[in-house]
Amino acid sequence: MNVKIAVQKSGRLYEDSVRLLKECGIGLSVGPNKLKSEADNFPLEVFFLRDDDIPQYVQDGVADIGIVGENVLLETKNHTEVIERLGFGKCKLSIAVTRSDDYTDTSFLQGKKIATSYPNILRNFLQSRGIESDIHVISGSVEIAPGIGLADAVCDLVSSGSTLFMNGLKETEIVMKSEAVLIRKPKLSEEKLAIIDKLLWRIRAVAKAKKNKYIILNAPNNKLAEIYKILPGMKSPTVVPLAIEGWSSIQSLIEEDDFWQIIDKLKDNGAEGILVVPIEKMII
Repeated sequence: MNVKIAVQKSGRLYEDSVRLLKECGIGLSVGPNKLKSEADNFPLEVFFLRDDDIPQYVQDGVADIGIVGENVLLETKNHTEVIERLGFGKCKLSIAVTRSDDYTDTSFLQGKKIATSYPNILRNFLQSRGIESDIHVISGSVEIAPGIGLADAVCDLVSSGSTLFMNGLKETEIVMKSEAVLIRKPKLSEEKLAIIDKLLWRIRAVAKAKKNKYIILNAPNNKLAEIYKILPGMKSPTVVPLAIEGWSSIQSLIEEDDFWQIIDKLKDNGAEGILVVPIEKMII
């Protein structure tokens, strides 16, 4: 029995989705025109679909699980369950106006024409603020709408903001923040749920590894107590005496977000020869 997973066949989530599955040790054959692939070492079958179609395919049971942008899921008002936030494909759905506009707050949007590919999300946002606007649904090239007189503002995905700038726009409101999520069909067999649990376990091991670094350092024994407090590790640091009397080698984990602050503290407490090693997988 295979679990069927739907992923984006092209676009901003495709490469990260395929990379994640491969980092989970799942062997796949992929190509630009391939629409389906069966793993050779895990009970998984991959469907490559349009991003907008993935929530519906999962809801209808054509696929058991899917990787999709959170913005797409919310726009489609889909009845699937989010089982994991994947940490990639991060972006914002934002409202932007022309750079010459004197924008102060959302009241500026009252009665204005707004072009978007996300009418449901935008409508809910405006209603929550008591704003009535004329929403124009556009499937692509939303940023050009103000420049050709089609709309006064746009609501679209923003990553770096360079596209807005090139089209004479400025970001004014963040409607929502989005990232890739793993969704599943509400009712699945126990056998498929067990396979999905194994996949989730691998995904979380990969994610945990990316958030941590393995470090090895040398430190004087009279500073070990202070260094233990800096390096809690998973349970406690590994300490090995060195051939040089009065010194030890210490091995531990530190989180990526705290990396440089911890390194500074270690150096202040006499740590030397600090070696930082990336972690491929982290099984806990």
